[in-house]
Amino acid sequence: MIRTERKYIEILRILKEHRDPVGAKRLSELMAERGFVLSDRAVQYYLSYLDSMGFTEKIGNQGRILTPAGVLETDNALVDDRIGFVISKLERLAFRSTFDPATGTGDVAYNLSFVQKDDLDRALVAFDEVNRAGCGFFNSYRILDDDPRVPSDCVGVITLCSITMDGLFQRNGIPVKMAYGGRLEIENNVPQRFRDLIGYRGTTIDPLELFISSGLTSIHDFTRTKTGIALANVREVPRSAQGEIKQIIRLMNDCGFIYPVTMGNHIFNLPDSSYRLSIVAYSGLNYIGNCVEQGIAIRTEIGAGNIPFSKVADINR
Repeated sequence: MIRTERKYIEILRILKEHRDPVGAKRLSELMAERGFVLSDRAVQYYLSYLDSMGFTEKIGNQGRILTPAGVLETDNALVDDRIGFVISKLERLAFRSTFDPATGTGDVAYNLSFVQKDDLDRALVAFDEVNRAGCGFFNSYRILDDDPRVPSDCVGVITLCSITMDGLFQRNGIPVKMAYGGRLEIENNVPQRFRDLIGYRGTTIDPLELFISSGLTSIHDFTRTKTGIALANVREVPRSAQGEIKQIIRLMNDCGFIYPVTMGNHIFNLPDSSYRLSIVAYSGLNYIGNCVEQGIAIRTEIGAGNIPFSKVADINR
């Protein structure tokens, strides 16, 4: 078992996240996004070692895939090291988000979903249901017509990631902590309480992704009856920054962002604090959860990157 080389593990993780073979050049780019700057030649060296260990297999000139042994190694290796990996990735995206709501310009963070072409119409209906119910993070999405990351039998759909707001707060000098992901219970369109919360800094998987895959949401019910369980994130910010935060939220709302659900230092069943405000916002993963609940096959890369806001706003679908 590989125990000491984090770079090997990162390569294995990347391969696991991709259904199709990945070449050395693309691996080098993806590794750089995770903080490992490697030349194509260096990546080839690591891949040769992984081939020899039986963890990867070369598929002609297309690139590498994981073997069953590689899947097992990825699941088991360096579990302690992987704790906090999710939040670290999101924090990098926040740092790279340059969106300015006053001008509607700059880059925002996004999630990238892959839907089979035959299922696209049903998936877009599910996405629009979330938009009408107001339980997304942004009021629009973008269909990718041509992107090398999208398999030939699929269509890519971009939804905005709420980590965009973290980047905006940080650039305005406001410390922000992505605290929890949770299942928010809603009755007659009024949020009541969190059924469950998972802290982002002590997990190896995105909490909201876990809730979706475990069948612990009822987003479709909420879109139809205004009663159900949807996905939401909780952020913590200094109470002293409340005025500046409200101004930022107003500007983001004007640009089409849908948040907060609520904000305060004593809300729902969250821990109380005299010095910090909790900001509750619906997650863009409610789009994905609504699809999954309706039996629509969809695969999502959470925090796939950053994109100019102009490419997502006011899209005519």
